[in-house]
Amino acid sequence: MTPSHITTIAPPPATYSLWQIVRYMMGLGTWGFGGPVALVGYMYRDLVERRQWISESDYKEGLALAQLMPGPLAAQLAIYLGYVHYRVAGATLAGIAFVLPSFVMVVALGAAYQAFGGIGWMQAVFYGVGACVIGIIAMSAYKLTTKNIGKDKLLWAIFGVSGAVTVITRSEIVWVFLGAGVLVWLLRAPPKGWFGGAKYSFAAPIAAFFAIDALDWSVLGQIAAFFAYAGSFVFGSGLAIVPFLYGGVVQEYHWLNDRQFVDAVAVAMITPGPVVITTGFIGFLVSGFWGAVVAAAATFVPCYLLTILPAPYFKQYGKLPGVIAFVDGVTAAAIGAIAGAVIVIGQRSITDLATAALALVTVAVLWRFKKLPEPIVVAVAALAGLLLHPLMTR
Repeated sequence: MTPSHITTIAPPPATYSLWQIVRYMMGLGTWGFGGPVALVGYMYRDLVERRQWISESDYKEGLALAQLMPGPLAAQLAIYLGYVHYRVAGATLAGIAFVLPSFVMVVALGAAYQAFGGIGWMQAVFYGVGACVIGIIAMSAYKLTTKNIGKDKLLWAIFGVSGAVTVITRSEIVWVFLGAGVLVWLLRAPPKGWFGGAKYSFAAPIAAFFAIDALDWSVLGQIAAFFAYAGSFVFGSGLAIVPFLYGGVVQEYHWLNDRQFVDAVAVAMITPGPVVITTGFIGFLVSGFWGAVVAAAATFVPCYLLTILPAPYFKQYGKLPGVIAFVDGVTAAAIGAIAGAVIVIGQRSITDLATAALALVTVAVLWRFKKLPEPIVVAVAALAGLLLHPLMTR
């Protein structure tokens, strides 16, 4: 079969409307706690398993592309899943819907932070929510592993190596994903003529709050340049971008001090949606509402372009044996990284017996009550954090 034959195969018609996928992404951006690892797990559970809007192969292709491209993992996967049946319109609206709720939240929290001086109560909330999220991520990793790896020894080996690298380096390394994809490709579907010679090309007051006349345009330019770079060239997702942000925001530009930066990361972790939305909070502290807009846009526009530009090639050649093998390898490495992230994030969130108990109880509850909505679990954990944190920090 040649690539030209493959292009004539039309994708199966969508069983959902454009606005249904947009509403889903907006809902996930509103209540989806847990960071990128949990969010990609929610998308699999809801869109592949429960609603069957997205096929297993389309999800795996999207996850592989999101892992290979720089930028926030969950946002890129949301963009790709919107693209599957509704192309650029679907990708654009799904991406905006996914990011917008958390952006509104961090701007509101930024205003409260400046008005009231700090977010001490958030530490108590995150004490409970952070432990709960570990349980949610662990369940997501388990489901992805059993579904996509099964008894395949090669994929298990890749899974183990990727998980170990994630734990040791405390980040996701793109070369591990690329190497895994190439390894499975070469072992299971070695190239014959490089796809028949096909060529690729990738190509305060409301008025004051929104005022633009008092803006420092040079600072906005610095914000745009810095966060565009972060969105374009920093591989890894979620907390993996934090060291890069710290180097620029605190050490190079001195926009925030250490305490403010830690608070910014905490805001991202206790709000739903993509963790990288912390850039909006940072932008707000530096230059108000428009600083938040510029920082968030500069972060997410590159990842949007880096998703929709290569997406047609994934759709066109995604059924070739070599591509399938490559995606299988990347997927195994990605799931290994997710499992490793459970340990990495757990080391930050599980700090005593109370948080360990919260994480275990979360796993047990989600295992027993499989249809229990995570927002309920997270809300209960937040209340537990408010009650337990003062007792455990005396």
